[in-house]
Amino acid sequence: MISISDTQDRQFVPPNRLTTICLASPRTSSATSSASLLLSSRIDQLVDATAGHELLSFMDAYSGYNQIFMHPADCEHTAFFTDRGLYCYNVMPFGLKNAGATYQRMVNKIFAELIGTSMEVYVDDMLVKSRTTGDHLWNLSLMFGKLKQYNMRLNPSKCAFGVSSGKFPGFMISQRGIEANPEKIRVLIDMQVPRTKKEVQSLTGRVAALARFISKATDWCASFFKALKGSKRQVDWTSECD
Repeated sequence: MISISDTQDRQFVPPNRLTTICLASPRTSSATSSASLLLSSRIDQLVDATAGHELLSFMDAYSGYNQIFMHPADCEHTAFFTDRGLYCYNVMPFGLKNAGATYQRMVNKIFAELIGTSMEVYVDDMLVKSRTTGDHLWNLSLMFGKLKQYNMRLNPSKCAFGVSSGKFPGFMISQRGIEANPEKIRVLIDMQVPRTKKEVQSLTGRVAALARFISKATDWCASFFKALKGSKRQVDWTSECD
């Protein structure tokens, strides 16, 4: 199955707008072993290593997964059909199991000499950091040298160079330190009272994303977990949950 979604408003768009093609292949995914690389466990480490720098540059890879070529023997496993015929991918498509972990391993190898000193990378989000303004151009030149060496491309519309703050990955990073993402706070404030288990799970996930900024976040969520108990699809939202 193949689906097309717009990267901005998720609506079907004319050809002159950027679209993302996502291949849903449940049978291939079910036959694939899970990668041992846990991406989510590295977020706090990356964020902590980035805060406190004078200048930052944020880069985004252009269709990052598509920059990795498929092994010729595996191309047929990405096959899909359309009204114009049968096709398969020569590059790694979005939607494959372990695609994120595979991409992370690649950038870890490419930028191994820079990660931890002048650079941090989380999947297709890249950041160059400098303690002083004078070092930033040199640090950027090292990063661009690696991009040129491995023929990697960036998405210029999502890049910001030589700024004092920015979002990475999902947190606001600046010389002052780490701040909560205002967008995530607004989503949490605007949420309606959960009525189903899925909505409660969505709420706990959003609270977890801000846990480092909420004192005793686990205690706050205890009533949410109580609401999830039982076999009923609908939940009883009590005053304790409020």
